[in-house]
Amino acid sequence: MRDFMDKAKEQAKQREQQINQGIQKAGQQMNQRTGGRYEKQIEKGVQKTQQGVDKSVEKGAGQREG
Repeated sequence: MRDFMDKAKEQAKQREQQINQGIQKAGQQMNQRTGGRYEKQIEKGVQKTQQGVDKSVEKGAGQREG
């Protein structure tokens, strides 16, 4: 399980920009499909998700190669 998490963090690190763009696009799609009724909640969720990706990348970058 540890190997899987290490690999996932490495992939996130390498593709952080694409991941964040995908999260943003998903948020835009949800906002469009709900007619903007939940725009604030969706944006908050997008921001939290992107922060989680950023933290994961930072954590992964701080680990030494073993």
